Amino acid sequence: MEKNILENVKVLYEEEVLQKRIAQLAKQIDADYKGKTVTVISVLKGAVFFTVDLVTKMKTPIELEVMQVSSYEGTESMQKINIKKDLDQSIAGKDVLIVEDIIDTGYTLKYLKEYLMMQKPNSLKLAVLADKKERRKVDVKIDYKGFVIPNKFVIGYGFDYNEIGRNLPYVGYIES
Repeated sequence: MEKNILENVKVLYEEEVLQKRIAQLAKQIDADYKGKTVTVISVLKGAVFFTVDLVTKMKTPIELEVMQVSSYEGTESMQKINIKKDLDQSIAGKDVLIVEDIIDTGYTLKYLKEYLMMQKPNSLKLAVLADKKERRKVDVKIDYKGFVIPNKFVIGYGFDYNEIGRNLPYVGYIES
């Protein structure tokens, strides 16, 4: 695949569909965290778009953190997880919500949840925009799920191919 990759993108979820589903998730999260403050951890870079839209639709007070982890090379998910940027603040005793763009094999989120649980949060939940269920290799509990997606390489709305395509306002896929 090369730079003209964007010419071959087929739309999977239009912007309106994404925003409607994210509003539903925000409402569900608000109900679950009523009367609490939640520490939202956005997993860079892919989850930034989803995180911003989710938290601006939430009424629950939040503290925002970011982490950057990597498990992809090109279009392939790898088992080796690399933390490129860790948390700035302690999450001990806090209610924590990890916000991730996609769960694929599950290795990254399993590792991340175990890593964060060692820091003794009060609670730890997971919100993902896209669940590529048929590629799952390890079991990971997803508390808030946007969409179950087919086993296609997705692009747009934070998803990228070698950093290209993140800024598309919809989720599309590339035919292989």
